[in-house]
Amino acid sequence: MDIALGLLVLVAVVCAGSALGRKLNISVPLLLVLAGVAGSFLPFVPPIELNPEVVLVGLLPPLLYAAALRTSLFDFSSNRRDIGLLSVGYVIFGTFAVGFVVWWLFPEIPLAAAIALGAVVAPPDAVAATAIARKVRMPRRIVTILEGESLVNDATALICLRAAIAAISGSVSLTGIAADFLLAAGGGVVVGMAAAYVLTELRKRTRNVAINTSTSLIAPLVAYLPAEAIHASGVLAVVVTGLIMGTKAPSMPNGAARLSQRSNWNTVQFLLENAVFLLIGLQVRTIIDGVQDDSLGAGRIWAGCALILLAVLVLRPVWVFPATYLPRLIPAVRRNDPAPPWQYAAIVSWAGMRGVVTLAAVLVLPTDLEHRSVLILAALVVVGGTLTLQGFTLPWLVRLLKVQGPDPREDALNQASLVQLATVAGVARLQELRTENDPPEVVAMLKRRTQERGLAAWERLGRPLAETATPSARYAWLRLAMLEAERAKVLELRRSGEYAHEVISGVLDQLDVEESMLDMALDEVDTSGEGGGEGIARPGGVCAHLESARSPEVPGDPFCANCRREGTTTVHLRMCLACGKVGCCDSSPGSHASRHFEATGHPVMRSIEPGEDWRWCYQDDLLG
Repeated sequence: MDIALGLLVLVAVVCAGSALGRKLNISVPLLLVLAGVAGSFLPFVPPIELNPEVVLVGLLPPLLYAAALRTSLFDFSSNRRDIGLLSVGYVIFGTFAVGFVVWWLFPEIPLAAAIALGAVVAPPDAVAATAIARKVRMPRRIVTILEGESLVNDATALICLRAAIAAISGSVSLTGIAADFLLAAGGGVVVGMAAAYVLTELRKRTRNVAINTSTSLIAPLVAYLPAEAIHASGVLAVVVTGLIMGTKAPSMPNGAARLSQRSNWNTVQFLLENAVFLLIGLQVRTIIDGVQDDSLGAGRIWAGCALILLAVLVLRPVWVFPATYLPRLIPAVRRNDPAPPWQYAAIVSWAGMRGVVTLAAVLVLPTDLEHRSVLILAALVVVGGTLTLQGFTLPWLVRLLKVQGPDPREDALNQASLVQLATVAGVARLQELRTENDPPEVVAMLKRRTQERGLAAWERLGRPLAETATPSARYAWLRLAMLEAERAKVLELRRSGEYAHEVISGVLDQLDVEESMLDMALDEVDTSGEGGGEGIARPGGVCAHLESARSPEVPGDPFCANCRREGTTTVHLRMCLACGKVGCCDSSPGSHASRHFEATGHPVMRSIEPGEDWRWCYQDDLLG
């Protein structure tokens, strides 16, 4: 009963804290940590002792798998050097650097134990990094690097921790460490690929949605347990499996199973992700009580923990800036991957929040280790300090450095263009399959429904919803009202007892499926009233500026001269139709096309990306 009640309270607090944080626009992870800290000092809340096995086996694999499912394997691969330097290089550097700082502060603690603490606090937390990054709306490349780092760095840290614990007992050598590292890394990758292959083949052959979804839910353990059994990295195996499964999932049959998997993993991730932060706060009182009688003295312990936190904060930029720019001194690297703005490195340096894995890993230290409670407190101070200092100030830093996240207009335009290409492919396939015996009205209906989806995507490029509703949005609202009336009628007939339960359930399921599709369509519409002024795309233009704009010749090898001069990265190229000036889009750090309009007043530009010829009127906020 106590366990059941505890789980009930945990889920209730997580749901309430998440709802309150979203309502007040406060970071949910930080709010839950503070709630946990407050709860740990309440007299009726029993002491909470975090079992490391629960975290490392029960929480970490599903959390990493859920994050890996959403991570693009292509983006991960294109940033593999930056991710590797952080997830492997920085963790090893931080392990030894922090370890020597701890040994210098507390000579009474063995060097191997100090290095073990360095391994514990070295990796930023996967959950904290992605949760803050999604809320702040950082540039996509920064988010990709942080997510990729947080997927792999736990594996590196746990390998370092395993070696340090072996050194504490005296049974370790450099050769043994190297062999263990190769086994952990290589074995984790091989097991992850094998697990992904087996699970993919099983899911391809399973049509039942419930069985298919259940197979997905056990995937983290299918990868983790065999890897750990051969002393490889179970964490790395889970990440590899998740990356492969996430890449292959869209091409698998059974769309209902894919929707079910997405919905179920969103729920699992929500509960575990937020429960992790609450558990961090609930550890505070227990850990503080554990150091009260330590022979090092309270003042020295707390001062030392503060200096360890400072070292963790300082060492990350010490590694990140050289790791970002030194490889690009090589001409081949610089040519293929120009150096990002210094603001990017600054944000990556400050996005180093630690989380529950740090607390769980430090509890793995031998129980008979001298001053073990001090090491646990140091880990807690690092977790709490980074979550508070970096978590609260990271949004402010992003705004201060004027780093722009993804441009909603650019995303909406790309989505519309992608849907249009898919629509053309679908209509072409229809033309191939149709026969003379197909009823014309059926073919016409298929064409109309397919083309309506493409038109809806272009409509979302229209003016903000606060001004006018697009036809597709209006259709969705009206159809939802109709579905509500239809469901009410079915429920009324159910009470009459005239229809069998199975018949009623079948009709209600059909209504639910249609409603869920309409809900997804409405979720994609900008309801904030901050649509950025995008216009409805109509060939030929819908304002005098678009209609009168001339069409100068596009340069053979166009580039943004301002980006080259300032050393910033160009995402997409635009050309002014008044003077032919080439500038970069608003998703680029420089936003030179928009700045050109502000400086000259030239109202119309066009995209000069391959396959794009749309135009944009800055003055009337219209696409043509």
